[in-house]
Amino acid sequence: MGGDQDNGQTQATGRRALLGAAVLGAGGAVLGLPGTARADATRPAGRPGRGLKGLPVPAVIAHRGASGYRPEHTFGSYDLALDLGADVVEAGDLVPTKDGHLVCRHEPEIGGTTDVAAHPEFAGRRTTKVLDGVPTTGWFTEDFTLAELKTLRAVERVPANRPHNTLYDGRWEIPTFEEVLKWQDEQTRRRGRQVWIYPETKHPTYFRELGLGLEERVAKLLRKYGKDGRHSPVVIQSFEPTSIQRLNRLVDNPLVVLLSSANSRPYDFVAANDPRTVADLITPKGLREIAGYAQGIGPTVDLVIPKKADGTLAEPTTLVSDAHRVGLVVHPYTLRNENPFLPAEYRRGGAADGYGDVLGAFEKYFATGIDGVFTDNPDTGLLARADFLAG
Repeated sequence: MGGDQDNGQTQATGRRALLGAAVLGAGGAVLGLPGTARADATRPAGRPGRGLKGLPVPAVIAHRGASGYRPEHTFGSYDLALDLGADVVEAGDLVPTKDGHLVCRHEPEIGGTTDVAAHPEFAGRRTTKVLDGVPTTGWFTEDFTLAELKTLRAVERVPANRPHNTLYDGRWEIPTFEEVLKWQDEQTRRRGRQVWIYPETKHPTYFRELGLGLEERVAKLLRKYGKDGRHSPVVIQSFEPTSIQRLNRLVDNPLVVLLSSANSRPYDFVAANDPRTVADLITPKGLREIAGYAQGIGPTVDLVIPKKADGTLAEPTTLVSDAHRVGLVVHPYTLRNENPFLPAEYRRGGAADGYGDVLGAFEKYFATGIDGVFTDNPDTGLLARADFLAG
């Protein structure tokens, strides 16, 4: 998922332990998790056969896997998310290769999420492109074949906030979406419960202009693996409404429109000279329109509870109730344990890698009636949900 506001702080000190967040081992072995068992014991029952609305409420969605503990969009991160009990794994942000394969990366620019800079054979691939109107310098997936990308290894994207994750730099390769679909089936069999995934089409207008349309490739793979149905455990999301509209014509999967800040414009609107902003999409009229082709919305948490000038939380908006009124599920993004990503009143100290009162923040957002939340720390989310449901 994109649209995150990563903090550039560089202070990195020892982190605070927090209710079962101690995790060790590259293979996903988990230590000190009595709290996770407690969360499982009070897990709300889903409603089988109801697609997106069949998920537990509030659902805990592992953002790019358990990315608070492992480099994002790796099988190490995805496996750990399931080990910790996540209801859904966001696997992954989909971008294409030069030869048309879909791979899982936060962005098509991979300088910050792989070791590509350490590969002299690819030094000449570094370039500057205009990505959704923004000049961006680095290495781009569309300039590599899949075979070339498979020679790279993933690294931690925000080491200042997650220095412990750098322990795993270089351990995992870049997964393809097809590998993720096979992994989903394998994990479903192994764990005895349906594993859900929540992939995103990244920058679809940009890639369509390059002749690398995402939606058709996604649909083809979903059909190949029999995962293109109304109740499929594959929820597809995008920040571009027209990408979701195109997918709505290609597959019957649950679909979600992602929403950034209120004054922003989806890039497909920019490209089509559509003057509407996200503020227009979250009006009752805009939500009714979205409900005509999607089953849910994924707003930034600031659209659910805005922040005041001092960074503390203001009063919740009516977005959740307005969306529910037209039948849309609401899955906001993203809650993280580290101080810089939390509302000001929930921070504890100034360390860039220190944990704040994220349990309190979860409770505040759950109280708005959201149907689920994306989090980099699914174990923390499960503990918060158990507390909330028991309260």
